[in-house]
Amino acid sequence: MAENREAAGILNRRYRWVTTGTVALVFFSAFESLAVTTVMPVVSADLNGEALYALAFAGPLATGIIGMVGAGTWADRRGPVVPLYASVAAFVIGLLIAGVAWTMDLFVVGRLVQGLGGGGLTVALYVVVARVFPAELHPKVFAAFAAAWVIPSLVGPFISGIVAETLSWHWVFLGVVGLVIVALAMIIPSLRSIERTHGDGARFPARRLVLATLAAGGVLGLSLLGRLPTVGWPLALGFGALAVIAVARLMPRGVLRATHGLPSVIALRGLAAAAFIGAEVYVPYLLTREYAFSPSVAGLALTFAALSWSGASTVQGRIGLRLESVVFVRIGALLILVSTVTAALTAALHLSPVVLIIGWTIAGAGMGLVYPRTSIMVLTYSTTVDQGFNSSAMSIADSLGGALALAVTGILFTVAGSGLWAFAAVFALAVVLSIGASAVAPRVTASVMRG
Repeated sequence: MAENREAAGILNRRYRWVTTGTVALVFFSAFESLAVTTVMPVVSADLNGEALYALAFAGPLATGIIGMVGAGTWADRRGPVVPLYASVAAFVIGLLIAGVAWTMDLFVVGRLVQGLGGGGLTVALYVVVARVFPAELHPKVFAAFAAAWVIPSLVGPFISGIVAETLSWHWVFLGVVGLVIVALAMIIPSLRSIERTHGDGARFPARRLVLATLAAGGVLGLSLLGRLPTVGWPLALGFGALAVIAVARLMPRGVLRATHGLPSVIALRGLAAAAFIGAEVYVPYLLTREYAFSPSVAGLALTFAALSWSGASTVQGRIGLRLESVVFVRIGALLILVSTVTAALTAALHLSPVVLIIGWTIAGAGMGLVYPRTSIMVLTYSTTVDQGFNSSAMSIADSLGGALALAVTGILFTVAGSGLWAFAAVFALAVVLSIGASAVAPRVTASVMRG
């Protein structure tokens, strides 16, 4: 009876510090990824770095894939503790380099190192959750992680803007360093209790890192070449194909075919990320360009989506394992489909902007159901020797899905020309991706479960 009470919540005496620390690490990682969008124009102007502006965004996404693969493989072979320490160290070093940078070249180097650590941090934390928390608490933990991503989306841009205006953009990066170290210190006692995994030998598989590097190069090529006129988009698609081919070798077999079970879970995660991210960047753009909204008012659409994401994630966390995860992901995928159809119709028929805002609020709710539950299912289908590999595959699906979607939507927007039809074309692609997610969602169940 006492054990049941002990496992009743993630903030009780046994899990309080590890919960606070892991959620704080997720929060600060999310804050930095969102804050840089706000301060980058200031950084670029201060360092005369217009030519490297895009690379400052694309670089961390690319190196993050390498970090995910490296940390995942390392965690499977030796446990998540050392990979977590190494990832936090790389993240902090990247923050320091970017924070003290006096040239744009040095700033980009810092961003690359920061992305490497951020990618590894995400995967290592997933494995820590699997080792520290019992299965019945996983829904609540991932709901807290989701909230840790949503809150920065509400306050991160505003706070970073105030810091850049009142102090300096340097402190947007330097100010987080001490907080990250404190968050890590909170979870050290729990990390000491994690047993070290004994893998199948001490040799680190260089092949996986080579594939990760090729995938990162493909993502980087997409980001750099997707916006170039004429020859840009064929080159971008070529790099996209390279990324897909390389990434396919970094995931469980059957992901591209959406085989039942774990492969479909990861495929669903990638499709949902692609549909949501590929459309979201154009929601405020449509509101400001075609409906004369101010940027601050247009941002309310994203704010409402963030709130609904947090709310839906909290609801699924409270329900826990009393309802099967497949039910949540099917509902979530359907909500994303409804929202993207709403966005496409708004652009094509020039409907009221209220329709778009309500529709995108629904999209946030869909993601709030899909993301935590796919995370739970990945751990459910994994064993102690492949938790890192499968977690890294899921994170890679997020990054690659978003990168591919943004590259293709950029091409569509350019080809379709200006006006409402360009936005309609972008949202139409999101609809196609959402249909794919809805088709894959029923296949996340497996006839034989592992773990």
